[in-house]
Amino acid sequence: MEILPYETNDENEVIALWDACGLITPANDPQMDINRKIEVDRDLFLVGRNKSAVVATVMGGYEGHRGWINYLAVAPGERRQGYGQKMMAAVEGLIEKKGCPKINLQVRATNEDVIEFYKALGYRVDDVIGLGKRLKVD
Repeated sequence: MEILPYETNDENEVIALWDACGLITPANDPQMDINRKIEVDRDLFLVGRNKSAVVATVMGGYEGHRGWINYLAVAPGERRQGYGQKMMAAVEGLIEKKGCPKINLQVRATNEDVIEFYKALGYRVDDVIGLGKRLKVD
């Protein structure tokens, strides 16, 4: 798998991947999420290509205090090959180069496999409650 910066012509494949991975929710329009991301820290939006297809994605962010991870996805048929680890290492390195001291991410409490994946990468459960407030309805 080759890790590359997101390009506009990746959009349809990226959205199809997110759909296949169950990452699309009614509250988040994936096309709008992509459009917002390419306006801010576009360099932290990565795709993984195996041959000619997008098989992995990750969106990173850094606002000057904490880094964030969103939309880590690996195609169901491509899992267990280290692609998720490679995507995370790539985006973590880019975020760290920006001077970020800590990365946060959110995972649904019921998604035990993904929680274990992140724990294996060195992430720990923080004793916090995640809160959110929607400012725009997609």
